[in-house]
Amino acid sequence: MITGSYAREMARYNHWQNKQLAEFLQALTPEELIRDRGAFFGSIMGTANHLLWGDWMWMSRFDKGPGPQGNIHRAGGGIHESVFLCPDLAAWLPLRETVDARISGWAEALGDVPLTGSFTWYSAAKEGDVTMPYAHCVIHLFNHQTHHRGQLHKMLTETGSEAPVSDLVFMPQEV
Repeated sequence: MITGSYAREMARYNHWQNKQLAEFLQALTPEELIRDRGAFFGSIMGTANHLLWGDWMWMSRFDKGPGPQGNIHRAGGGIHESVFLCPDLAAWLPLRETVDARISGWAEALGDVPLTGSFTWYSAAKEGDVTMPYAHCVIHLFNHQTHHRGQLHKMLTETGSEAPVSDLVFMPQEV
């Protein structure tokens, strides 16, 4: 069973990881960011866009606020189009901060009771409603982030870059 406390800790972790990631991404050339690296979402920028899109999509489901639909610079707006969410890092950086703040605000509002009950949302990928335990959906949000940041870590090291420290034990308290 997870609680709002777990979500707040993971929201802090997410923000810390993304702040570090942003620093490393800014050190790369635009060419390095968009080079196809054979990853599922192609490039570093494509994977960073998908990660941001996924976070934004889940927040729109959880807090019923606006989602990324219509904000992608190409037709569509689903998983495969998510790589086009932001055309470049200059557009990605402020949107990343906005979505991270939204995740933190949502997590703060959860309280400390266990997350129970079911959660239903419309899935365009499944073309229908999906219902799962709410706690599983929250866990998925944070697992999805970790999965794609792992891919970004690998691609960053392929460029010769350092990569963010990801061990939770090293997370500063002030994040």
